[in-house]
Amino acid sequence: MAHPSPLTPSVRVYTSARAFLDRAEPWLVRREAEHNLLLGIAHRLTSEEVLPPDVLLATVEHAYDVVGCVFRTPPYKLGLTPMPDEAISAVADAVAARYDTLPAVLGPESVARRFAEEWSARAGVTATPGMRQRIFQARAVRGASEPPPGGMRVAAPNELGLIHDWIEAFAADAHVPLHADVIEQRVADGAFHLWDHDGPKALAAWSGRTPNGVRIGPVYTPPVWRGRGYGTALTAALTQKMLDGGRRFCFLYTDVGNPTSNAIYQRIGYEPVAEVIDVNFSNPDADRDA
Repeated sequence: MAHPSPLTPSVRVYTSARAFLDRAEPWLVRREAEHNLLLGIAHRLTSEEVLPPDVLLATVEHAYDVVGCVFRTPPYKLGLTPMPDEAISAVADAVAARYDTLPAVLGPESVARRFAEEWSARAGVTATPGMRQRIFQARAVRGASEPPPGGMRVAAPNELGLIHDWIEAFAADAHVPLHADVIEQRVADGAFHLWDHDGPKALAAWSGRTPNGVRIGPVYTPPVWRGRGYGTALTAALTQKMLDGGRRFCFLYTDVGNPTSNAIYQRIGYEPVAEVIDVNFSNPDADRDA
């Protein structure tokens, strides 16, 4: 069988997360904050000896070096890291070999838009720009000058119903998918935390451990309790807990279109490191038939 030329970008697909990380992790950790989502997913998937057949973890290779990565865990969107423009066609080939349809692609703007153009032409779908997100990183916490009354505590198993309701509300507010299937396990793992002042007032969680960091999110305060600093104090306290526990960094995502949250997180020590966008795909024929 002929091998791809090292002068032409190619895509290498993996059947195990461990094999993927052995190859890709040294490249990914050079910009750990920017790649925190993929690192967290891949490390979680190392619990499985063989990847499920619908999961995609792949490296983009050029001149024997890793120059990008591709990932997807259906039913969620395709994810892309930074990569050369000339690799996009090979990436589209690899994705098309695995999936007939995609709901969306997430990645740096130039990469996501270039892939969306290629995928739209191949699949006959319409591409529409979606949410633009900013990735933040914190190495230390600056405490709020006047923290609200109360304090942080780990959510209890008997609060699962409350957690589910608040996560459902967060998903609706943020226009993101609801990951209801993992809430119970994450509560059991102690991932969800609450700011308690005569009862729960805000929610935050950690997820997606990377070699040196962890992602904070979601963060949610019900409308009735907003504007009192509960969410800010909880995010700061949970970030400090993760750093005290041995993490070098904490990461989080914000909607670029929400200036309030972007300003709040910077006040407690988060610094912007990168931006990514969604490009959503829809089938115009299916839309007309619906």
